[in-house]
Amino acid sequence: MTTDIESGRGKRPRRSFGLARYSGLYIWALLIALFAVWLPDTFPTTQTLRSVADDQAVTCLVALALVVPIAAGIFDLSVAAQLGFSLVIAVYLQSQGIHPVISVLVALASGLLVGVLNAIVVVKLSVDSFIATLGMSSILAAGVYTVTDGQPIVNGISEGFTQAGRGTLLGVPLTVVYLAVVAAVLWYVMEYTPLGRHFYATGGNPQAARLTGLRVDRITAYAFILSGLLASIAGVVLAAKLGSGSHLAGPPYLLPAFSAAFLGATQIKPGRVNVLGTLVAVYLLATGVKGLQLAGAPPEINDLFNGVALIAAVALAARSARRARS
Repeated sequence: MTTDIESGRGKRPRRSFGLARYSGLYIWALLIALFAVWLPDTFPTTQTLRSVADDQAVTCLVALALVVPIAAGIFDLSVAAQLGFSLVIAVYLQSQGIHPVISVLVALASGLLVGVLNAIVVVKLSVDSFIATLGMSSILAAGVYTVTDGQPIVNGISEGFTQAGRGTLLGVPLTVVYLAVVAAVLWYVMEYTPLGRHFYATGGNPQAARLTGLRVDRITAYAFILSGLLASIAGVVLAAKLGSGSHLAGPPYLLPAFSAAFLGATQIKPGRVNVLGTLVAVYLLATGVKGLQLAGAPPEINDLFNGVALIAAVALAARSARRARS
C-alpha cells in the first residue's frame, strides 16, 4: 500500500504543520493576540514577557523532570517535594556558613539520592511508582519541616548565590538561560541517544522491551535518578531566585508540572511526552493565567486553570496515544 507521505509531496506540509502536532502553538498565538487587544497597556509589554518567562522557568524544570519517568511508563509524584527539599538544603547549609558551591552540590546530590531511593522501592520492593513516590513526598515534606522548623530561612544566604538567580544575561533572566541549557541537553538525550529511546520503549511496552533484551528495571532506575537530578536543579534555581527557603515552596509546582507534561504529550510528537511539547504547554498555560490575572481575575484562577488543563491534557494525551498506536 502507498502511505500518505509516498502518495504526493503536497500532503507533507499538512502533516508537518497541522493541528494534530502544533495546536498548542496556534492556541498560544491566539491567546497572545487576544490579550494584546484586550489589555493593550499591560499585556503586550517587555515587562510582561520577562515576567512570564522568568516565573515559569522553574515550573518548566519540574515538568521536564516528569518527562523522563512518564516516558518510561512510571510516575514520580515526589518531584515537587524534591524541589522543596533541595531548595531548603541549599539555603540551610549557606545559613550555617557552608560555601555556596558546596551547598549547591549537596542539594543536587540529595536529588540523586532520592531518585536512587525511589528506584529501590519501585524496582527492588515492587511497590507501584504512584504509591512509592507519593510516600516519598510525605517523607521529604517531613524532612523539610524538620530542617526549617516551619520557619523561612532568610539569613546567611550568599549574595553571589542570589545574583545567580536574579541576574540577566544580555537582557534574558538567568533562570531562563538555565532552563534553555537543561532543556537542550534533555531534548538531545531523549531524541538522539539510546538511553532516550530505551525510556520510550520501556514506557510503550515493558514486556516487549524485555523481549528485545532491554534491562527494564535498570532503565526504570535511571528514569527515577534523572528525574531526581532535574527536580533538584529546579530547587537550586528557585533557591537562588528567592534568596530564601520555606517548607511551603515545593508543593505548588506539582499540579502545573503534571498539567504541562501531559498537555505537552499532545504537541510536537502527539502520543508521547516530549521536551519541546512540554515547554510549549508550560508557556501556553502561563500566558492564559497571566492574561486573566491582568484582566482582574481572582487569585484562585491559577489553580482552576491548571486543574482544568490537567484533566483536558490527560484526556487529549490518551486520545493522541490511541491514534499514534492505530
